[in-house]
Amino acid sequence: MHLSRFAPSPTGRLHLGHAFSAALGHRAARESGGKFLLRIEDLDPTRSRPEFVEGIYEDLGWLGLDWDEPVLVQSRRTDAPHGDAATAYPGTCRALPDDPERRATTPHCWRLDSSKALDRAGLPTWREADGREFTATLDQIGDAILARKDAPASYHLSCVVDDAAAGVNLVVRGCDLRPSTPIQRLSQLLLGLPEPAYLHHKLVTHADGRRLAKRDFAPTLAAMREGGTDGRSLAAEILAGKLPLGFAWSQS
Repeated sequence: MHLSRFAPSPTGRLHLGHAFSAALGHRAARESGGKFLLRIEDLDPTRSRPEFVEGIYEDLGWLGLDWDEPVLVQSRRTDAPHGDAATAYPGTCRALPDDPERRATTPHCWRLDSSKALDRAGLPTWREADGREFTATLDQIGDAILARKDAPASYHLSCVVDDAAAGVNLVVRGCDLRPSTPIQRLSQLLLGLPEPAYLHHKLVTHADGRRLAKRDFAPTLAAMREGGTDGRSLAAEILAGKLPLGFAWSQS
């Protein structure tokens, strides 16, 4: 049985790419007799908005996607800001000696020492839902942020801890987030957390190949609903590989 989750950030209204990811996770859970969970990753206090949380509930209901168990809201567990999910840190300040004066006056963060982590755990591996096995390479592992001066936990740490706490055994997300997997798998190994399977799916883009993004004002599900689109039919169509006019599929 699959226990999957949809974990959007409430920093804008959802678009068709979000709908595809949520629908895939929902289908995987329902067809296996498992559970589908919803987690609100409101880790960025400067961009998260209550109205966007309500919009997530509204959009998922319109698509006909229900969830099991109470919604997990990350800010109620810890106030942790989003870091860049895929950027590898080159170790610029790793060897600097501790300086209490600099530490007191300069913004800083706690990072994972990847060299020591790899000595302890080795290169992480992971399994995709289609059975393929992957092994991370050294250049995919950086000194990921674990905590910052203004927050006790970062994106990577919050993600793996919350997945494990909820019992998630299938992580469904876009292939653009695959670069997050090596450092998250390494974190799971170091913390002794269970390994989920991963389904990194193809992306929905604009017809000209541009990625859908909130910051670029991608067409929202709310706008499609207001335009008369039937949400349940839309969910069924995108799961069948059919996209509305103006959209296309991309593998990267």
